[in-house]
Amino acid sequence: MNFEHTEDRRMLADSLDRFIAEQYGFNERDRIARSDEGFDAARWSQLAEIGALGALFPEDVGGFGGAGFDVAVVFESLGKGLVVEPFLGALIVGRAIAQAGSAAQKERIASLIDGSTVATLAHEEPGSHYEPTQVATRAERSGDGWVLKGAKAVVQLGDRAGLLLVSARTGGAVGDAQGISLFLMPGDTPGLAWRGYRKVDGGRAAELALDAVKLGADALLGAEGEGAAVLEHATGWGLLALAAESLGAMEVAKRDTLEYLRTRKQFGVPIGSFQALQHRMADLLLEIEQARSAVINAAAAIDGGDRIAREKALAAAKYSVGRIGTRVAEECIQLHGGIGMTWELPLSHYAKRLVMIDHQLGDEDHHLARYIALGKETSQ
Repeated sequence: MNFEHTEDRRMLADSLDRFIAEQYGFNERDRIARSDEGFDAARWSQLAEIGALGALFPEDVGGFGGAGFDVAVVFESLGKGLVVEPFLGALIVGRAIAQAGSAAQKERIASLIDGSTVATLAHEEPGSHYEPTQVATRAERSGDGWVLKGAKAVVQLGDRAGLLLVSARTGGAVGDAQGISLFLMPGDTPGLAWRGYRKVDGGRAAELALDAVKLGADALLGAEGEGAAVLEHATGWGLLALAAESLGAMEVAKRDTLEYLRTRKQFGVPIGSFQALQHRMADLLLEIEQARSAVINAAAAIDGGDRIAREKALAAAKYSVGRIGTRVAEECIQLHGGIGMTWELPLSHYAKRLVMIDHQLGDEDHHLARYIALGKETSQ
């Protein structure tokens, strides 16, 4: 395997890193993360102009990248800057449309790439605990269209999105893979109510209630009752993105902690000269490299045709960054001492984001169990 990025990817990463360093410093990021909107429309447009969104999609739907390593490069840079703009929603919704959408639906991807539409996935429900088939929201036919009833939980920017990808059951029992359908829903659809709130790691999310929401026939994405496979495909890209974002955040936490160990003095010498702290930092560096290997493996596997190999690599990557990211957050704060917990220090915000990434699209326990289950499928 060639571990060197192409020149185009290196240029994109350099452009993103430079923009984040010059235009998206910690104070600016903190302002955006705590704002009522939860993201900044101007910064979002600038990031789209750089090509950060176009790199997430293949050429046949209007992008200029779309490979696993393209997505990993973008999200690693975003993780370094703790960028809160809605890249993950654009990626997941866009990939679902590209996978199963009609020609008319695929035209919507252009507005995701240029940043004019904010999209999000509305799939998880209260009590579903990451299980992808635990869908209780119902969709019933009504004339030529559909009527949806149910609730969705922790929808990223759910009160700000212009386009939602909503899962609903058109058949089967709760927990069945068969019978799940996907719908594209405008954010201002009558009957859609939300309760928005700020997230602990910055940005916004919302609880959604669908009270007899009416959609046209053209809202159905893909075949009726066959949405589980599309969801697996689309959220797989989300898992890779989150793993790469976590890796970027770990790199910054590591860098800042090393700098602190070199400059903070006790008894007249830098605390980094103490052997006990050197051992702890060395262990941490090895763990981060293990996470990097898992992300590389997932980025390489996601473009392959072997579903089991792809899903195992993605589960392994998400498990790895969940476990290692939490350890990096804890260790870096402890190595900083009390100052590591202060709001004014960027490290505390990186620690929050690393911990919260573990809880998006399934935590480490969920993905460890998924990896084991996929291994049993292989042996059968």
